[in-house]
Amino acid sequence: MSLISKEISDFSVKAYQNGEFRTVTKADVLGRWSLFLFYPADFSLLCPTELVDLEESYEAFRAEGCELYSVSCDTHYVHKAWHEGSELVGRVTYPMLADPAHVLARDFEVLNEPAGIAERGAFIVDPEGRIQVYEVTASGIGRNAEELLRLLQAAKFVAEHGDQVCPARWRPGAKALGR
Repeated sequence: MSLISKEISDFSVKAYQNGEFRTVTKADVLGRWSLFLFYPADFSLLCPTELVDLEESYEAFRAEGCELYSVSCDTHYVHKAWHEGSELVGRVTYPMLADPAHVLARDFEVLNEPAGIAERGAFIVDPEGRIQVYEVTASGIGRNAEELLRLLQAAKFVAEHGDQVCPARWRPGAKALGR
């Protein structure tokens, strides 16, 4: 079953961001675009490369009116320890959501139950809280922030121009196709 247009469920989770703990809820997500980037675990080999890639594009996402949320099933305390202990992860300034109860991983259908971790999933959620784009990859395949940004821009364009669609390799300013 597809998750496209699925409304995300209510949630309340702890986050680590810029040296502080805070709570993030569904209400915080509504009213703007969001990217939820699930990854298996803190203190892992591949995950820092993705988180830093997103950090390097964070301002471009924010310019599009999109907040980034990285999510793992670790606690907010583990996020803090990883942030403080890793030169790469220490550069991350967007919220790192903690999902030890697997609330988000289950709702976005990326929970690997036997392992108790999230699969690698990227979800673009519209201002109404509905999933518009998602991809899930095997644990050894990292995602690309530039492509996720392009997908966000295409989703926003289609939402604003319902009679037009974005062809392959579409970029903002390029010609769209009429329906």
